[in-house]
Amino acid sequence: MYWSDRVGFNNRIFEMPKFRSMKIGTPSVASHLLVNPDACLTPIGGFLRKSSLDELPQLWSIIKGDMSFVGPRPALFNQTDLIEMRTRCGVHHLVPGLTGWAQINGRDELPIPDKVALDLEYSLRQSLWFDIKIIFLTILKVLKRDGVSH
Repeated sequence: MYWSDRVGFNNRIFEMPKFRSMKIGTPSVASHLLVNPDACLTPIGGFLRKSSLDELPQLWSIIKGDMSFVGPRPALFNQTDLIEMRTRCGVHHLVPGLTGWAQINGRDELPIPDKVALDLEYSLRQSLWFDIKIIFLTILKVLKRDGVSH
Protein backbone atom coordinates (compact mmCIF):
# COMPACT_ATOMS: atom_id res chain seq x y z
CA MET A 1 0.00 0.00 0.00
CA TYR A 2 1.07 3.60 -0.48
CA TRP A 3 -0.36 7.10 -0.03
CA SER A 4 -0.79 9.28 -3.09
CA ASP A 5 -1.12 13.07 -2.90
CA ARG A 6 -4.37 13.99 -4.65
CA VAL A 7 -6.43 17.10 -5.25
CA GLY A 8 -9.78 17.10 -3.50
CA PHE A 9 -12.65 19.43 -2.70
CA ASN A 10 -11.75 23.09 -3.45
CA ASN A 11 -8.32 21.96 -4.73
CA ARG A 12 -7.17 20.89 -1.26
CA ILE A 13 -4.40 18.26 -1.28
CA PHE A 14 -5.15 15.06 0.63
CA GLU A 15 -3.44 11.69 0.93
CA MET A 16 -5.31 8.85 -0.77
CA PRO A 17 -4.40 5.22 -0.02
CA LYS A 18 -4.00 2.72 -2.87
CA PHE A 19 -2.63 -0.76 -3.28
CA ARG A 20 0.70 -0.51 -5.08
CA SER A 21 0.25 -1.61 -8.69
CA MET A 22 3.30 0.24 -10.07
CA LYS A 23 6.91 -0.36 -9.10
CA ILE A 24 8.59 1.89 -6.54
CA GLY A 25 10.35 4.70 -8.39
CA THR A 26 7.73 5.03 -11.12
CA PRO A 27 7.19 8.75 -11.82
CA SER A 28 4.11 10.32 -10.18
CA VAL A 29 2.24 11.03 -13.39
CA ALA A 30 -0.99 9.78 -14.92
CA SER A 31 -0.24 6.28 -16.24
CA HIS A 32 -1.14 7.26 -19.83
CA LEU A 33 1.87 9.65 -19.75
CA LEU A 34 4.37 6.86 -19.04
CA VAL A 35 6.41 5.73 -22.04
CA ASN A 36 5.81 2.04 -21.27
CA PRO A 37 3.30 1.69 -18.41
CA ASP A 38 3.28 -2.11 -18.60
CA ALA A 39 7.00 -2.18 -17.74
CA CYS A 40 6.22 -0.24 -14.54
CA LEU A 41 3.64 -2.71 -13.22
CA THR A 42 4.40 -4.87 -10.19
CA PRO A 43 3.97 -8.64 -10.70
CA ILE A 44 0.31 -8.39 -9.59
CA GLY A 45 -0.16 -4.78 -10.70
CA GLY A 46 -1.92 -5.62 -13.95
CA PHE A 47 -4.48 -7.74 -12.12
CA LEU A 48 -4.98 -5.09 -9.43
CA ARG A 49 -5.59 -2.36 -12.03
CA LYS A 50 -7.79 -4.38 -14.40
CA SER A 51 -9.93 -5.64 -11.51
CA SER A 52 -9.91 -2.14 -9.90
CA LEU A 53 -8.88 -3.74 -6.59
CA ASP A 54 -6.13 -1.11 -6.27
CA GLU A 55 -8.96 1.34 -5.52
CA LEU A 56 -10.33 -0.53 -2.45
CA PRO A 57 -8.21 1.32 0.15
CA GLN A 58 -9.92 4.53 -0.99
CA LEU A 59 -12.85 3.48 1.17
CA TRP A 60 -10.73 4.95 3.99
CA SER A 61 -10.79 8.32 2.21
CA ILE A 62 -14.59 8.06 1.94
CA ILE A 63 -14.91 7.33 5.67
CA LYS A 64 -12.56 10.24 6.41
CA GLY A 65 -14.63 12.60 4.25
CA ASP A 66 -11.94 13.35 1.65
CA MET A 67 -13.89 11.43 -1.01
CA SER A 68 -17.38 10.19 -1.79
CA PHE A 69 -18.55 7.12 -3.68
CA VAL A 70 -19.41 9.17 -6.79
CA GLY A 71 -17.73 12.32 -8.10
CA PRO A 72 -14.84 13.32 -10.35
CA ARG A 73 -11.80 11.12 -9.79
CA PRO A 74 -9.23 12.94 -7.65
CA ALA A 75 -6.44 14.41 -9.76
CA LEU A 76 -2.78 13.79 -9.03
CA PHE A 77 -1.21 16.81 -7.32
CA ASN A 78 0.85 17.54 -10.46
CA GLN A 79 -1.91 17.28 -13.09
CA THR A 80 -2.03 21.07 -13.45
CA ASP A 81 -3.88 21.04 -16.79
CA LEU A 82 -6.71 18.92 -15.33
CA ILE A 83 -6.82 20.94 -12.09
CA GLU A 84 -6.93 24.26 -13.97
CA MET A 85 -9.69 23.11 -16.33
CA ARG A 86 -11.79 21.77 -13.45
CA THR A 87 -11.31 25.04 -11.55
CA ARG A 88 -12.39 27.13 -14.56
CA CYS A 89 -15.56 24.99 -14.88
CA GLY A 90 -16.32 25.00 -11.15
CA VAL A 91 -15.86 21.23 -10.86
CA HIS A 92 -13.30 21.71 -8.08
CA HIS A 93 -16.26 22.39 -5.75
CA LEU A 94 -17.28 18.71 -5.99
CA VAL A 95 -16.00 16.08 -3.57
CA PRO A 96 -13.92 13.59 -5.60
CA GLY A 97 -15.29 10.10 -5.96
CA LEU A 98 -14.28 6.47 -6.09
CA THR A 99 -16.08 6.42 -9.43
CA GLY A 100 -17.66 9.03 -11.63
CA TRP A 101 -19.47 9.86 -14.83
CA ALA A 102 -16.18 10.19 -16.72
CA GLN A 103 -15.03 6.73 -15.51
CA ILE A 104 -18.01 4.96 -16.99
CA ASN A 105 -17.72 6.96 -20.21
CA GLY A 106 -14.13 6.16 -21.06
CA ARG A 107 -11.97 5.81 -17.94
CA ASP A 108 -8.26 5.84 -18.94
CA GLU A 109 -9.01 6.46 -22.61
CA LEU A 110 -10.50 9.98 -22.31
CA PRO A 111 -8.57 13.14 -23.17
CA ILE A 112 -8.57 15.68 -20.30
CA PRO A 113 -11.03 18.14 -21.94
CA ASP A 114 -13.54 15.29 -22.36
CA LYS A 115 -13.09 14.21 -18.71
CA VAL A 116 -13.72 17.75 -17.52
CA ALA A 117 -16.80 18.06 -19.76
CA LEU A 118 -18.19 14.85 -18.25
CA ASP A 119 -17.31 16.06 -14.73
CA LEU A 120 -19.19 19.29 -15.46
CA GLU A 121 -22.16 17.32 -16.81
CA TYR A 122 -22.13 15.28 -13.59
CA SER A 123 -22.16 18.47 -11.50
CA LEU A 124 -25.24 19.68 -13.39
CA ARG A 125 -27.09 16.34 -13.17
CA GLN A 126 -26.00 15.34 -9.66
CA SER A 127 -28.74 13.49 -7.77
CA LEU A 128 -29.19 10.33 -5.74
CA TRP A 129 -30.64 8.48 -8.73
CA PHE A 130 -27.84 9.58 -11.04
CA ASP A 131 -25.28 8.42 -8.44
CA ILE A 132 -27.04 5.03 -8.18
CA LYS A 133 -26.95 4.72 -11.99
CA ILE A 134 -23.21 5.55 -12.03
CA ILE A 135 -22.47 2.99 -9.29
CA PHE A 136 -24.44 0.31 -11.16
CA LEU A 137 -22.70 1.10 -14.46
CA THR A 138 -19.31 1.12 -12.68
CA ILE A 139 -19.92 -2.40 -11.38
CA LEU A 140 -20.71 -3.55 -14.93
CA LYS A 141 -17.58 -1.83 -16.32
CA VAL A 142 -15.35 -3.38 -13.64
CA LEU A 143 -16.79 -6.87 -14.21
CA LYS A 144 -16.20 -6.51 -17.96
CA ARG A 145 -12.78 -4.84 -17.35
CA ASP A 146 -13.94 -2.19 -19.77
CA GLY A 147 -11.86 0.93 -20.44
CA VAL A 148 -8.65 -0.14 -18.67
CA SER A 149 -5.67 0.44 -20.90
CA HIS A 150 -3.04 -1.10 -18.52
